[in-house]
Amino acid sequence: MTIQAYESSLAFAKKLDEDDPLRPFRGQFHLPVQKDGTPYLYLCGNSLGLQPKPTRIQIEQELQDWQNYGVEGHFHAKLPWMPYHEFLTEAMAEVVGAKPIEVVVMNTLTVNLHLMMVSFYRPTDKRHKILIEYDAFPSDKYAVASQIRFHGYDPAESLIEMKAREGEECLRMEDIQQVIEEQGDEIALIMFGNPNYYTGQFFNMKQIAEWGHAKGCMVGFDCAHGAGNRPLHLHESGIDFAVWCTYKYLNSGPGSLAGCFVHERHAHDKTMPRFEGWWGHNKETRFGMRDGFEPIPGVEAWQLSNPPILSMAAVKASLDIFAQAGIENLRKKSIQLTGFLEYLVNALKDDRIKIITPTNPDERGCQLSIQVRNADKSLYEQITAKGVIADWREPDVIRVAPVPLYNTFEEVYRFVEILKASLNS
Repeated sequence: MTIQAYESSLAFAKKLDEDDPLRPFRGQFHLPVQKDGTPYLYLCGNSLGLQPKPTRIQIEQELQDWQNYGVEGHFHAKLPWMPYHEFLTEAMAEVVGAKPIEVVVMNTLTVNLHLMMVSFYRPTDKRHKILIEYDAFPSDKYAVASQIRFHGYDPAESLIEMKAREGEECLRMEDIQQVIEEQGDEIALIMFGNPNYYTGQFFNMKQIAEWGHAKGCMVGFDCAHGAGNRPLHLHESGIDFAVWCTYKYLNSGPGSLAGCFVHERHAHDKTMPRFEGWWGHNKETRFGMRDGFEPIPGVEAWQLSNPPILSMAAVKASLDIFAQAGIENLRKKSIQLTGFLEYLVNALKDDRIKIITPTNPDERGCQLSIQVRNADKSLYEQITAKGVIADWREPDVIRVAPVPLYNTFEEVYRFVEILKASLNS
């Protein structure tokens, strides 16, 4: 699918789709349709991914096994429930670029973030600050502020919310480095969203980890908008931990389970403080019931309870598709698909709209955030009425995410035609 230049035509978009080796994967998803039966232009995978067709089959298998075996399904189901979370580990590790010992699917996103901060935010009177983006996702801001208060500190003094420069939307790496250099001795934890949910900016985690660790800081990322969107290379990055949800680009259904990464250098540290539950205990003696807690090596030690099988079945259905497609292959298409969207939007040459997501593909995933000058949401409402499902983020941004698993170049072209017509109406 290598191309030299884009063209603003439907024929060109259709040619790209014809040459797309990943095109068949679109057929593995249910596409929402309008009242007349026409599929919506669904460009909202950054908020909720579409349902894979195998999801129903996967969940019905567990319902059937529950019906047939009752409690014995833990051992005799087609996929026994006792080790069920392990059936997800290798595929998830491949998606996020980690070793199996570093990855587990458990809980939900903010719960996992709190569990990670129990271990990796250990404030002292000298080192008690947390560094995040000013425009971090609200739940992340609430979580870190509550952790600060829980430890007896004041977010007004201990929470560093890093803003972009005046007139800019994205953070500059040199500015992040400067803050770490100047305040690193007081920073206990660096915790950014990657990519940032609002601007779509993707941060160089390896570089930030190196800067942070050089100053004695712990480093973690909320990869809710990164997992399944683009390769993350979590192990190679050297960060201490990461968390992410699975219902956006990982297509596991509304409110589904989350993922967690802890770097293997922490895998065998039994002294690390953590909240403990029986599913993080030694698997061989878990049912001894009277043993003291013995953490499983690796991130599994952070598990609390036995997993919800029906939700995990949905995660597995999606991960099976990712394993077939390959995250690196998806990334290649994503760069082209998002690049095509960027080209078409810029070709409109309309001063009322501006893409605030970085232009460098290395600094973004598939999401483009389109800022609307003097916005009152009316433009978004117009494109919605014409069959587009995207999303609006206050005060003035339409987020559009062409997902390589199920979106097409033709859909991107048709979206921009709708945007153009709405701007001119």
